[in-house]
Order: sequence, then C-alpha cells, then structure tokens
Amino acid sequence: MRSPGRPEPSRAVQRQFWRVIATGVTSVDASLEVGVSWPVGCRWFRHAGGMAPISLAEPTGRYLSFAEREEIAILRATGAGVRTIARAVQRDPSTISRELRRNAATRGGRPEYRATVAQWKAQQAAKRPKVAKLVTNVRLRHFVQERLDGTVRRADGTAVTGPVTAEFKGRTMKPHRADRRWATAWSPQQISNRLRLDFPDDESMRISHEAIYQALFIEGRGALKRELVACLRTGRALREPRARTRNKPHGHVTDEVVLSQRPAEAADRAVPGHWEGDLIIGTGRSAIGTLVERSSRTTLLVHLPRLKGWGEQPVVKNGPSLAGYGALAMNAALASSMARLPVQLRQTLTWDRGKELSGHAQLTLDTGTKVFFADPHSPWQRPSNENTNGLLRQYFPKGTDLSRWTAEDLEAVALAINDRPRKTLGWKTPAEVFSEQLRSLQQPGVASTG
Repeated sequence: MRSPGRPEPSRAVQRQFWRVIATGVTSVDASLEVGVSWPVGCRWFRHAGGMAPISLAEPTGRYLSFAEREEIAILRATGAGVRTIARAVQRDPSTISRELRRNAATRGGRPEYRATVAQWKAQQAAKRPKVAKLVTNVRLRHFVQERLDGTVRRADGTAVTGPVTAEFKGRTMKPHRADRRWATAWSPQQISNRLRLDFPDDESMRISHEAIYQALFIEGRGALKRELVACLRTGRALREPRARTRNKPHGHVTDEVVLSQRPAEAADRAVPGHWEGDLIIGTGRSAIGTLVERSSRTTLLVHLPRLKGWGEQPVVKNGPSLAGYGALAMNAALASSMARLPVQLRQTLTWDRGKELSGHAQLTLDTGTKVFFADPHSPWQRPSNENTNGLLRQYFPKGTDLSRWTAEDLEAVALAINDRPRKTLGWKTPAEVFSEQLRSLQQPGVASTG
C-alpha cells in the first residue's frame, strides 16, 4: 500500500515512461530516465501487458484548463452571461454552456459552478479505460472466447486433447522447452474481421483486434480471462518484439533448381498448385513436414515417424537415416501426401536448402512436382511457409518430442490451421479457398485426375 508521503506519479510522468518504452528500452531503464523507481516502472509495464494504457499525446488546448475554469467561476459569480464569459476566456459559447451544465456542483440543491469541483468532474469523465465492450456485450464476448479457446477436432468431430500443460501463472507463456495448450486459437485480428462476415447486419457484433488484445493483456479490464493469452499463437502475456531465426544453407542444390529458375506463375499467387515446404524440428531428431499452397495458404502436415531400429542400434556414419526425415523417407512421405492432390494442384515445391530433400529428382519423377530451392539465408522467399511454421509452433513447441503425435493428430491440427480466416484471403479460410479451387478443376473440360 502506498504511504501518504509518496504520492502516485502524475500522468505526465507515466506518459513519458511509455514514450521511452516505445523507443525500445527496458522498463528498468525507462523508469530511471523518468525518475521513478524501477519496481514501479516494472509494475506499470506488467499490469498494462506491455501496452500503453494512456494516450501518449500531450493534452491540447481543446480541453479547458484549471486556470480557465477558475476564471469561469469568478465571472459566473459576478453574474456574467455565457457569451460574456466565452469572450473573456476566448472559447465558443457552446463550450461554456456545456461546461456550466455538466460540471457544476449540485450538492446544495441547485447548480453552482466551482472550479475545483468542475476540474474533478472533468477528470473523472475523461478517465480511461471505460467499461469494455466485451463486458457489456455477452454474445460478443462468447464469440471471441470460443474462437480464442476452441477445441481442436479431427475430421470426424472428435476432440484432440493434446498435451497436459502447466497452470497459467500470469507471465510469458511462450515456452521453448515445454508443451503448450492446443486450441483453435484464431488471432484477435482474424476474430475482428470475421465478425463482419458472420454478422453482416448486426453492428453490435463489432470489435477491433486492439480491443481484444487490451482485454487480454491489461489487468482490470475484466472482460476476458487473462489465461487465454496461453491460447494465442505467441503465448506471450506481454507484448515483446518477435525474434527471427535464419536457416542454414547446404550445397547440394544445382543451378537448375535454384529459385530464379522457378516459373514466373509460381511467384504470382493467382495460379494455384505451387507449394512451399520445410521441416519443424523437435528433440531426439524428431520432425514434422509442412507444406503450404501459395494461393490458398492451405497447409498439409507430413507425418515423419522414426524408422525401425531407431534407438536400438548405434548410428552408422554415412548409413541410412532412421530419424524419419532422411532423403528416402522424406521422398516417400512427401509423395504420399501430394499424391492425393490433383495434378494441377501440385506443380512446384519451393524448399529451403536442407539435405532432407537431396533426393528431389526422384520426388519429381514420382509426383510430377518440380522442386526448387530458396537462396541461402532467405526465409522471406518462402513467406507463407515461414508464417505457417510460426503458427504451428503453438501446437509443436521448440524442444519437444514431435514423434509422439500420430498422423491423425497432425491432420486435426492441419484442419484447425486451415479453418482460420486470413486477412490476405479477404477473411476467408484456406479450406474455403481450396474448396473453390477444387470445384473449378471439376468444371467441364478441366481434367481432375491425379
């Protein structure tokens, strides 16, 4: 509890604190710069979820100051009229009339304008945040919570329990060495924009993605359970810069399969059938293959079980890879996954330079899919796949054994990913766009055999 001799720092100090935070420094350094103790600054940052809870703009002359209110009170006491007061303080008469009506003291039974009471009333009315929309609109709150905290289900509708996770403790929930809770977990931006499609005529079912983030991050909003931050893709309880990783190149790529040789139509997402791929790596040399179609953003997860003899016999140098994603096993798994697609929807595959696809020539013969490799240290050349792998880390965190999940589990996660609306698709889901592509192939005169 704060002692009477140590008043709460002013809003101007807090405003300056958040301005310094916006430059990228830590809360400790920001606290020292504005002259408050670092525990106070850390508490501000933590309670606000890393988001500035007040406007960073300086108060403008739009609002009456305390000095102006004192002058209004003096003139009003002398019997001056509204227009006389307005000319004296150089304000619009409607501003003075509204001030006298809204902020006058009424305890004595009749309105009496006092500067101190008027200033207090104005500050109370200007306090933020007001009651959150998610608090008052129960239907909207239920819609948001269901999309944040939905259960992952298989194609037949049965639920996938996923791993048993630790209890939420109110801090950053993005673990690199622990399981995370599985949920459908639409992002706040996806939820916000999907409302316009699902409720086109109901204006009450509208909320910005920023309001959803604030309801999750800022303590005291009372709208959403704060443990729902564990269902966000990042799992962060505070806003932090996103870390980026870089892939390591390998030298098995020939000039014929570099990215510059890829057909121009693959770069133009208007034509379906061009894919991007990569691996998600776990502990014990476990992995899951990921394929993303560039046009519809449809995701396929490739099950890569360990081969017979893994962990039972010593590793042989230059011998067969038993981890499940050696060149032969990788080819077989990719061919099995892509063979289910029509020929028109498996034209090219862009991969990073990992050696797991060193047998790409045989894969092309087996599936008809031409393989191309991105440039070294260039993950942005496979943007859809990189983004999808980030989404999938919600279900398959770094530092966990990925071999424990069955092909049915992977299919359920792929269904959850493909059922998330995407901004780039006009807030349609990848599954909806992919279905449209399949229907177009089934039109008369269009071959659809694989």
